[in-house]
Amino acid sequence: MADADPVLVEQLFGNFQYEIYGRGLAGELPKLPISVHELEERARETMTPEAFGYVAGGAGSERTVQANRAAFARWEIVPRMLRDVSSRDLATSVLGTEMPAPLLLAPVGVQSIVHADAELATGRAAASLGIPAILSTAASHSMEQVAEAVGEASRWYQLYWPKDRELASSFVARAADAGYTALVVTLDTWMLGWRPRDLGSAYLPFLKGEGVANYFTDPVFRAALEKPPEEDPGPAIGHWAGQFSNPSVTWADLRWLREQTALPIVLKGILHGDDARLAVEAGVDGVIVSNHGGRQVDGAIGALDALPGVRQAVGEGFPVLFDSGVRTGADVFKALALGADAVCLGRPFVWGLALAGQAGVEHVLRCLLAELDLTLALSGYTSPDQVDASALTRSG
Repeated sequence: MADADPVLVEQLFGNFQYEIYGRGLAGELPKLPISVHELEERARETMTPEAFGYVAGGAGSERTVQANRAAFARWEIVPRMLRDVSSRDLATSVLGTEMPAPLLLAPVGVQSIVHADAELATGRAAASLGIPAILSTAASHSMEQVAEAVGEASRWYQLYWPKDRELASSFVARAADAGYTALVVTLDTWMLGWRPRDLGSAYLPFLKGEGVANYFTDPVFRAALEKPPEEDPGPAIGHWAGQFSNPSVTWADLRWLREQTALPIVLKGILHGDDARLAVEAGVDGVIVSNHGGRQVDGAIGALDALPGVRQAVGEGFPVLFDSGVRTGADVFKALALGADAVCLGRPFVWGLALAGQAGVEHVLRCLLAELDLTLALSGYTSPDQVDASALTRSG
């Protein structure tokens, strides 16, 4: 897809609006919302209150969730005129993964609380558009099941590093064997943050056996149990609880992880320039600037506010990805301008999943890709690598 004809790329992305308008001539309106706000509200009506709160909620007063959106609002795009933008190519490559646009699906766990097909539907939707998806360790389907569902499509695996190193090594080896081409290590969730929405409903889906498929199918995990999880789930869930929280991991442990795999290692959760430099020194292959969508630390820095400092710390050639607060194609544009090589989309695709499964995720992706393509063109650019900080100005 990286060598796709630019005109074809335009037809796939920006021209989606004309497909919608064309159907309108026959009296057909979009079955799913176009705006992200309406998408979320419709999803709220579809989901259980507990599931919606789990996905939408954040830590504490949710000020970090708000900070992520406020950070985007502080930057404004300055369009340039009289440039030939008739042909555009959004394709790029990150860590050897070719993608038709600088976009991946972020790792979102426990998708079965949203839709029965969960990560299978999400993976197939991403694959249909060539968008790489990052599978969470906390998935409702095993990494092997998801790999089978998406076939040859590009995919990365996100690791929640368990206490047992043998189990961690097993997760990593399974991911490589199943065709995942990069390892994303989440750094900000060694323990769960204080989440009032979930606490108010005493709702933690893992304790009900949701989002533990990768654990329950792992040979190392199963070997530690007297009975298989399918025969006696209670002790298995207890063992999961003992493995998930692992706050003792430090920078020194990355050397051990590097010995376990030849896959590129990406650290997710970097917000400070010094941590970014430590990541480079540790020999990892990339970082994701992220505050976990505001779900872990209340009152933390907005992820977009942290992005320029991280980029400056690691230099231009080092892969930097971004997530947290992304809702629109314009948001993707701003993140690219401030130093991201690619952007990971989270909550919006989950709302699409809730409303229509695979078709809902495809709809969300097509809308975002179309808006990104059009924002790029209308701002005077024909490819993401042309966009830098000169395309933006600070508001106020």
